[in-house]
Amino acid sequence: MRLCLIALLAPLLSACVTSPVSTAQRSGTHPVRFAPSASSYPPLSPVLANAQKPFGLTRAQRLEAQFLNQDDQESAGDLWSRIRGGFQMPDLENDLVQKWLSRYASHPDDVARMTEHSKRYLFHIVEALEARQMPAELALLPFIESAYDPRALSVAKAAGIWQFVPATGREYALAQNLFRDERRDVLASTDAALDYLSKLYEMFGDWHFALAAYDWGMGNVQRAIKRNQRAGLPADYASLRMPNETRDYVPKLQAIKRIVFNPRQYRVELADIPNRPYFSTVTVTRDMDVQVAAQLAGLSLNEFRALNPSFSKPVIVGAAQPKILLPFENAQQFEAALQSYDGALSSWTTHTVAKRMRPSELAAKMHVDPVTLISVNKIPSGRWIKPGSTLLVPRDQEGEDISADIAENAQLVFEPIISNANMQRRVIRVQRPQSTAAFAKLYHVSLAQLRRWNRQLRSQLALGQRIVLYVRAHPTAVSRVHAK
Repeated sequence: MRLCLIALLAPLLSACVTSPVSTAQRSGTHPVRFAPSASSYPPLSPVLANAQKPFGLTRAQRLEAQFLNQDDQESAGDLWSRIRGGFQMPDLENDLVQKWLSRYASHPDDVARMTEHSKRYLFHIVEALEARQMPAELALLPFIESAYDPRALSVAKAAGIWQFVPATGREYALAQNLFRDERRDVLASTDAALDYLSKLYEMFGDWHFALAAYDWGMGNVQRAIKRNQRAGLPADYASLRMPNETRDYVPKLQAIKRIVFNPRQYRVELADIPNRPYFSTVTVTRDMDVQVAAQLAGLSLNEFRALNPSFSKPVIVGAAQPKILLPFENAQQFEAALQSYDGALSSWTTHTVAKRMRPSELAAKMHVDPVTLISVNKIPSGRWIKPGSTLLVPRDQEGEDISADIAENAQLVFEPIISNANMQRRVIRVQRPQSTAAFAKLYHVSLAQLRRWNRQLRSQLALGQRIVLYVRAHPTAVSRVHAK
């Protein structure tokens, strides 16, 4: 996992990796079915019997945590009290914890902003943790990972509040296709993250190691432990040799835990979060525009996307029968409004190209505004659309819903447009670390061209990194490539 987030929060946060919610049987022809989420059931008791917990504090300790902040909270009916009562992990005490406590306490507005972000999702995560008898501290982990922003994306392409990288997301069955990225889905990603964390705890038998493995990878942690054991050194979390990001990872969580345990002590104000579910779920079985769904629910587009950030296109594909999250009252409004809605639910369909085409050619063929085609499909400038690619295009009145096969397997692939017949593709191995700008200048190409030919290019190139160039087919051009 890598650092991510908004620039304002960058000094405070780091990002990470890491089975989707099961799909219930569905029937009927109505495009949606209202169904309360698991979070809609009555909340569990905030103080559970210690004998039922494999990790736990004593009941007296948990009661003390539950009511420690009665001056701040008039009753135990708020979610923060419930979380305090579920703390189970052993505390970590070292200088790094103090460092991050000081850092967070000196930025109370940022902490308040993060807790405000969590209001939509935190109750569901607490419920999921209690159902699995897992420590409530894990509900605080998305503060460290993503500031509880489901749209967060790290430089390593880790996404969502739990920051799954693509490979780990696929390992835990999180769909990542043209229309949806379940790493951003709060229900699916939470289920996957808790599966992963449970596996890591079972492997290491220690939550500090499990959390380090969540950030750094289980193999790296195993090797670090064995390295210390072979050298006769202590092999606890604080003694391992690890990257700075991982070394700070558990101290950051411990610092957030202390602030949540007693916010008054650190002059931090936590957002008021009632101990009740924020959202319910609605299953969509017909294609529906995101804008239409938000309108029927009586939500702004921003609020709808904050609850449903996994939909990466302006249409929700019904063939996958996804769940959308809506506040309770809005879910009821959605169902009522849908009954009387007589407009088109979806204004989009798909088209798969049979040959390589420019976006302008496809737009002319489909009688589509090229700006709309390029924008909705996020087509980079200077690219061909490769054969077999599937694009979203406006739908006519007789158009059919997008098929399940396309929804799951469609791909959109590009290649650079090379207009000069004398240009040839070269793959260059970087001979020494240097800036991307210096590399572009060396080979007489613009920085924009270099970035177009090499997706996700960073500002600095590493020794041995492979770079794609399109150069004139002259021997001198090739010799310059290897001379430096």
